[in-house]
Amino acid sequence: MSAIAVQGRLWTIRLRSTPTITMVAAVALIGYLLVGLFGPLFISYDPVATNVVDRLLAPGAVTGDGSVAVLGTDGVGRDMLGQLVYGARTSIIIGVSVVATCLVVGLAFGTLAGYLAGWTDVAISRLIDILMAFPGILLVVMIAGLFDRGIAVVVISLSVAGWVAFARLTRSLTFSLRERPWVDAARLIGVSTPLVIVRHIIPFVIGPITALATTEFAGAVLTEAGLSFLGLGLPPSSVSWGQAIASGRDYLDTAWWISAIPGLALTGLVVSTGLLGDHLTQRLGARR
Repeated sequence: MSAIAVQGRLWTIRLRSTPTITMVAAVALIGYLLVGLFGPLFISYDPVATNVVDRLLAPGAVTGDGSVAVLGTDGVGRDMLGQLVYGARTSIIIGVSVVATCLVVGLAFGTLAGYLAGWTDVAISRLIDILMAFPGILLVVMIAGLFDRGIAVVVISLSVAGWVAFARLTRSLTFSLRERPWVDAARLIGVSTPLVIVRHIIPFVIGPITALATTEFAGAVLTEAGLSFLGLGLPPSSVSWGQAIASGRDYLDTAWWISAIPGLALTGLVVSTGLLGDHLTQRLGARR
């Protein structure tokens, strides 16, 4: 049997052993990604454009220009379908940006602390302890409130508190790997420290870090929505599920869809990402 056939059979076995709920979560997450990336290409109107004539239309109602508001409109006449699609793009951009930033910073600090040990480990560990002394959400709100609202500020504020989790996990994994035989052998033959870390440490850390990244993505999306709900996230010119939920607070009795539709979308994204993250943690999180 060829190597390709063996690998194909192994992947088939792994796919069959994957729980159905995890497969559903993965498909749902792919759907969110497709909507966020390509959905705006199919919407020709401005999602933040207001039209008081068409305000508070129920899902499926006909607008003044004869088109159908599939998901209704909000209190100022903005189409909820546009809010949903563009909000998905915003959540994905912010979630991916935060996770990528935290992963790079946490991986760098964590591998240095775990591999070099000594004073390097002490200094980085004390920095982590200082950041962990502050409640994460309080630190995020404080940073977001000090600067003008925007995607960059949200990403930075979430990354300042988020890289710690990646650094702690990477440090513990690196500390257990630094005495492995292949690492000792690389050091004995004179391989430089950066090369040892890149070739012989990081490949064994990627699996658990990937599992952590999925759960942190969900947390970043949820926190961004919370900040926008409180008016500390994105500016009014941007589209966010948190802003959409907040705009429907005064119409819960008469226009429930304004808050319910983006709320359900946010719940679906967080739950599907969390389920996939739990599965990856079980498969990859325990590897050393």
